[in-house]
Amino acid sequence: MPAHIRGCTNFGDNVEDEWFIVYLIQQITKVFPELAARIEDNDGEFLLIEAAECLPKWLNPDSSTNRVFFFQGEFHIIPVPRNPAETPWLPKGTLTIPQAVNLLSTHPETCLAAEPIRKALGKRLKGYPLKIQSNLHRAHCYIPAGIAATLKLRPDLVAPAVLAFYLRDPIDLQACRTFSTFPPETRVMASVTFTRCLYAQLLQQRFTADRRSGFTLPPRSHPKFKAHELGIKLAHGFEIMCSKCTKRSSEPGAPVCNNPLWKGFLNSLKKNDYFKGELEGSARYKELMRMAESFFQQSAAITQR
Repeated sequence: MPAHIRGCTNFGDNVEDEWFIVYLIQQITKVFPELAARIEDNDGEFLLIEAAECLPKWLNPDSSTNRVFFFQGEFHIIPVPRNPAETPWLPKGTLTIPQAVNLLSTHPETCLAAEPIRKALGKRLKGYPLKIQSNLHRAHCYIPAGIAATLKLRPDLVAPAVLAFYLRDPIDLQACRTFSTFPPETRVMASVTFTRCLYAQLLQQRFTADRRSGFTLPPRSHPKFKAHELGIKLAHGFEIMCSKCTKRSSEPGAPVCNNPLWKGFLNSLKKNDYFKGELEGSARYKELMRMAESFFQQSAAITQR
């Protein structure tokens, strides 16, 4: 496998976030023309779905593996050999990543996707990055002062807070009976920036706060009713998030599993046969695990300095 960077994003219900990522990937390969990038989601090669009416007949989910890339800012589809003369430089069957990267570098014009395909994809990406601004919505929310201060420093936290509220369950709501982190008596009016998707998720949820929480709503005829309603929902999302927090991964003695980067680090070790086939739970496995945790904690501590 050539040197590479891999990422994974949970875009939830907001498809525009997914396409903004596609735009960023395209631009990265344009700025760094020696890079090749591929992107897929839970539907597989979703870029091909956008240009489904223009695709060659041979291209399907089975034949597209490792053939669809962004390269030099353009959309590329590595073709299959059409005649014996092409076989020496164009392998049959499923390509490996090294083969695909080599073909893109040596035959970029041959691998360039047909113009109708590129136009269909270009139409979907048209308007970025300015388009992302039109996808934002600002709303007044009557929220605890702690949340207002937090959002001023970390406006990105509005997304996980809305998600926590949107996906709440009865156990989550138990933490919202007392509101020990964000008491309702500290509420202030604040302007909060959402994506349109997040705003819709918050607004459309029917919700009545527990009487013990201290949150109450004014009459629906009140001019600030919507701000109060949005604020209650957002406050519940933040309180649920805080209730799920354990000791911070940066604190001394905190288990490495609390660090969101640990899972990826451990998977990388397993992929590279770090444990040498040792059975999980064996003395040698535990020793190797302790060494890995120690190295990870030291690396994390250096990064945070």
